[in-house]
This record gives sequence, structure tokens and C-alpha cells, in this order.
Amino acid sequence: MRAMVYRGPYKIRVEEKDIPAIEHPNDAIIRVTLAAICGSDLHLYHGLMPDTRIGHTFGHEFIGVVHEVGSSVQNLSVGDRVMVPFNIFCGSCWYCARGLYSNCHNVNANATAVGGIYGYSHTTGGYDGGQSQFVRVPFADVGPVPRPDWMHDEDAVLLTDAAATGYFGAQLGDIAEGDTVVVLGAGPVGLIAAQSSWLMGAGRVIVIDQLEERLAKARSMAYAETFNFTEYDDIVVEMKKQTDYLGADVVIEAVGAEADGSFLQHVTGTKLKLQGGSPIALNWAIDSVRKGGTIGVVGAYGPVPNAVKFGDALNKGLTLNMNQTPVKRQWPRMFEHVRNGHLTPREMVTHRFELEDIAEAYHVFSAKLDGCIKPLVLPSAA
Repeated sequence: MRAMVYRGPYKIRVEEKDIPAIEHPNDAIIRVTLAAICGSDLHLYHGLMPDTRIGHTFGHEFIGVVHEVGSSVQNLSVGDRVMVPFNIFCGSCWYCARGLYSNCHNVNANATAVGGIYGYSHTTGGYDGGQSQFVRVPFADVGPVPRPDWMHDEDAVLLTDAAATGYFGAQLGDIAEGDTVVVLGAGPVGLIAAQSSWLMGAGRVIVIDQLEERLAKARSMAYAETFNFTEYDDIVVEMKKQTDYLGADVVIEAVGAEADGSFLQHVTGTKLKLQGGSPIALNWAIDSVRKGGTIGVVGAYGPVPNAVKFGDALNKGLTLNMNQTPVKRQWPRMFEHVRNGHLTPREMVTHRFELEDIAEAYHVFSAKLDGCIKPLVLPSAA
């Protein structure tokens, strides 16, 4: 089969690999019909995530058709069209029993914090991902679900991570009716977080970014107020002005480890790798939220220390909620929101690339060329 293969920071190729085999009776092999490149894939591409090994295939957002099933799989049949959450989880451990699928205790021998994730380095289990023609899906009876007939392919693939993560970010904010919500980042996750904030009762939604095409999308897709932080001496001061000098009720941090806005933090966090990424977005969140407010963090960071203003968070009495998204837990409600047109994930898709052109796709997405907001990958498996 053809698959994207990591060869080092900023170096990826499409190479021939063996079609994955059934390794456990509860595995399934999925023929990928549509995949996506996630903003967090760029952290791997840029060399920010530890233990990203040569030969690894990225891709945790994908849908496909069941190609083969193990002998104990009962819920899937060959030919089923399925969507696969980015979390790999057993469905039966202490965490899974409580819906914390992203923290499954049985799928990642390399870490005690996060569970398994497709195509996201060996720190999340070393599983190959779906930017390929075929992918092995463990615990096939508890992860994948048949895709509803009414659902558009592009909505389905985005629900496997980006859209679900945006929705989860709004959930983490514990939004009360009438709250002012600030979303940091107008990428795919931030756009859905802004849409979801309205569904959860927000009275005002503000989105902050530096790219005009993404801010325009936030206005048209999420009906949000937008601010380009490069146009202000201090975006935190501007947010205070916008909220009667109290601060927002809720801030959703949807940027993660490669946040711009501070040259020093960006260099130490993303170039010198002295931190697990640039903490500037986290610090803006802490400074922009009101005392007693809530921050929801869904931006991705590496598992090493960051220069975060934790003392300020303590002294302001903030609630910080965060986690990798337990995707499948969000789906029942999200499916209805998508079906009713309240959430519109595919509206943010700007580019579609053939798998053979994935190196160009990563370059375009990384450099934010041609107004790229969300790129999809078409594996075209035979």
C-alpha cells in the first residue's frame, strides 16, 4: 500500500508499506477513503513531539471501509463504512468505564497520562495512522462506528477529531447562559469551539488569531467577533477593555504548542525546545479570563515543563479544565447538531490533496499558504 512516512522534521515521503495485518482477534483493517491533516500533526512535522520515529505514518483523522476483521469482532462486517475516533481505547478499564476514552489504561505502554492515538508518535503508543491506504484499528468493537447514511464524508472525517475537539473545548469551559467566551485560535478546532459556544448558551463569542482568512471564516461560520492580535500592543489589555475591565467569563485555548505572540517564548518553546512548546496562548488565557473564570484547554503540548503563569491562575481562583478529547462520548449529541445544521464542520475545508501529494499538503498547511485552513487527503486505495 501507499502511505505517508516520516523521515525527520519537515521531511515526509509517500512510500510503499505492507498492508497491515490482523495482530489480535479484535482488530480490524480499514481501507481509508478520506483522511485529514490536523494542526497537531504539524507539531510532529516540525519535530516538537518526543519519540517521533523514522518510518512512522501520521494521521489520526480518517474514515473508511472495513477491509478485514479479526475472529472476535462482532460489531463490524467487511464492507461497513465507518468513522474512527482518534482515540484508541479498550472500552473496559477504569477510565473507559467513566467515558475517559482518551485516558485508557490498556493501550499505551509508553505513558501513564495519555492513552493511544493513531499516528501520533510513540509517546501515544506508536500506532501507525490513517494518512495511508489502509490502517489497523485495534479494539474494533468499541472504537469505530458505522457512518450514518445522511452524513457527508467531509463532516464525518472532521468529527473524528477537529470538530469533536472544538465541541469538547466549549464543554470544558462550563459555559453559563449569557457568558462572554473568548476563543484563542481560529483554526479548525477554534472555529467549532466558537460555534459550539453559542449552542451552550454564550451571550458573546470573541475569536482571536493573526490570520485574516481564518478570522473571516470565524465571522462567517461562527458569527463571532474577531480580533487580530498583531494589530494591538497587548491583546490582553484589549480583552480587558472589551469586558468592562473584568475579563472574559470563559477562555478556550485552541492553539497549543506553536503559539505566536511572544518572540522569546516561541523561540524557547519551538526552536530551542527548552519547553514543551510556546506557552503564550495559555498565558493569554490566564490573563484574559476574569477572576473565578474558567479556561478550557484543548491545544496540544509536549509532555515537558512550560513557563506557564500558574501562580496567576492560582491567585485569580481559576478553574482549568483540559484533556485529550474522548471523541466517541461527544458523537451522539454532535451527530444531531450536524444533522440539524447547528454545527458545520465541512465549511472549514479549504484544500483537498491526493495522498501522493501529501508532502506539498504539509508544506502548504504549515506555511499557511493559499489561505489553507483545513486540508483533506484522498488515499484513493484500490
